[in-house]
Amino acid sequence: MNASKILQQLMQQASGGQQGGNSSGVDVKGMLSGLSKQLGGATQGGGTTGGFDMKSLLGGGAMGMLVGSKRGRSMGSKALKYGAIAGVGMLAWKAWQSSQAAKEGSAGSAQSVAEGERVEVLSGEYQERRSLELLQAMIMAARADGHIDEQEQALITEQIDALGADQEMHNWVAQQLKAPLDAQALAREADSPQAAREMYLISVAVTDDQNPMERAWLDQLASALNLPKEMTSELERQAQQAG
Repeated sequence: MNASKILQQLMQQASGGQQGGNSSGVDVKGMLSGLSKQLGGATQGGGTTGGFDMKSLLGGGAMGMLVGSKRGRSMGSKALKYGAIAGVGMLAWKAWQSSQAAKEGSAGSAQSVAEGERVEVLSGEYQERRSLELLQAMIMAARADGHIDEQEQALITEQIDALGADQEMHNWVAQQLKAPLDAQALAREADSPQAAREMYLISVAVTDDQNPMERAWLDQLASALNLPKEMTSELERQAQQAG
């Protein structure tokens, strides 16, 4: 399975989307043309096709595909937080540092090591495992409002394949798009406190906390990950600042 490759490309794509461009190498315009035909949508004066926000999808490619929906979830209101995806490990670490700074004398090197490494500096099987955890968190968060139907699931799978997913990864994504949403099961995959923060942060990045169902999912996940309120607030602040 090549989860780390897929996550790295999504992070690069998010970085491109944050800058208004596309750095992934995926033919996003071509994808949108095909997407429009498959969904039966026509480009409207407001810049949407089949309910998707064209500008946001052009910036996000497969990222936009992952969190977009043709039913009541335009990317304009979705406010995908590209920067939080592109720098998920560093931002989650900064959130921990900020929380420690607020506690007099609580930070120390031993405690820092115990927190776990950032996804960006992991390698080998450790990077693969963390990448899989984060991709699973993203998919569950994107499904939290119940608006991804079978047609959209197929389109998402196509875009993940376009990023170079191998057959094992392809099958895993298809399975995740149909699996029951289970915050406890997802939280058990976290292999360190840093992993838990990254999983929550990347979930924040692809959800709209003004949507009651998505807000409820974030709350369930925070509880399952044993993240205190001050930590989740700091992670959400980091996500908002990163944009």
